[in-house]
Amino acid sequence: MNAKRTLPQLSSLSTAVVAALAAFIAIGLLSAVAWLFQREGAPMEQLAAAERACTQRAYVSEREACMNEWLAASRASSVASK
Repeated sequence: MNAKRTLPQLSSLSTAVVAALAAFIAIGLLSAVAWLFQREGAPMEQLAAAERACTQRAYVSEREACMNEWLAASRASSVASK
């Protein structure tokens, strides 16, 4: 009774095809994640700039109103320049 089980040997062509498919999937996933970060990066950059511009406000409600005004002005100027 032989307790060792062996896996079937894959040919070199099928190994290369599987490796290429795995690389293609990995590159696709990484590029999709990078694209999502780039796409969402601009609004986060604007939010961070608005937050830095409104740090002098003492109350949260004033700070949020300032940030909303700053973002609206930023969006209006970017739309006007396009």
